[in-house]
Amino acid sequence: MNTIPETGFVRLPEVLNVIPIGKTCWWEGVKSGRFPKPVKLSARCTAWRAEDIRELISELSKRKPFQTRKRLGEALTKPRAN
Repeated sequence: MNTIPETGFVRLPEVLNVIPIGKTCWWEGVKSGRFPKPVKLSARCTAWRAEDIRELISELSKRKPFQTRKRLGEALTKPRAN
């Protein structure tokens, strides 16, 4: 089973293994502030802080099952506080 480490960075395929949405929906959520902002590790390497992804998973798991099933990309209606 794929898990998110306690600290460090995770790439998009690892994120999408635990948050079941498509790439386009993920990037729209990043742009709107619903999902964490990425970190550029190099010109062609983008990743997310593992801590931010763990926090997002925690927030999503606190929601009622209907809210989680109902279009995950729209479940977080307010931008994340940084």
